Amino acid sequence: MHTTRSKFLIAILTVLLVLTVDQVLKIYIKTHFMIGDQKDITSWFKLHFVENEGMAFGWKLGGSSGKLALSLFRIVAVSFIGYYIVKLIRSNESRGLIISMSMIFAGAIGNILDSIFYGKIFSASSPCDLAQLFPADGGYAGVLHGKVVDMLYFPLWEGFLPKWLGGHYFSFFDPVFNIADSSISIGVFLILLFQRRFFVAKKEAPALND
Repeated sequence: MHTTRSKFLIAILTVLLVLTVDQVLKIYIKTHFMIGDQKDITSWFKLHFVENEGMAFGWKLGGSSGKLALSLFRIVAVSFIGYYIVKLIRSNESRGLIISMSMIFAGAIGNILDSIFYGKIFSASSPCDLAQLFPADGGYAGVLHGKVVDMLYFPLWEGFLPKWLGGHYFSFFDPVFNIADSSISIGVFLILLFQRRFFVAKKEAPALND
């Protein structure tokens, strides 16, 4: 029972940590950057403000109906992940697996919050104007139609290709993403990297999961 409670606490703290960092950074970017604004942290790490319709790493699903379908799908998926985490905890699965799934869960919730609330609580961002929090005239979109805020940009290499490759400008790793996207990706990566330890070790030696 004590182990179960501690694993519930680990899951809750993981989710709260990811959501807090994700939302604080998104709100800061939304209220301090105009669309397209960029701040160089290093030569290979930049804060670059863009918005998207809700898919990870800036991918889009077009149209209002597509946006609504994506938001509803995310809510269903998050509900399933939440149920699965509870099941993992009650089955006394490894802390590593629970943390990884909690990161995926938190990342999905982080982007859902943008879709549900940001259209109602923010005015629209543009290349010319900063968004306002709780604008007097209301938000820029309805519930489930808010845009997801992205800002993390890692152009690991920028330059011009050789003439025999066309000579045009090229940037390696172009996606702009956010903390929620990163949390999902890290959670999935950890599960793939440690899948034998997470899924096989329990059958061989249950004590390793505590």
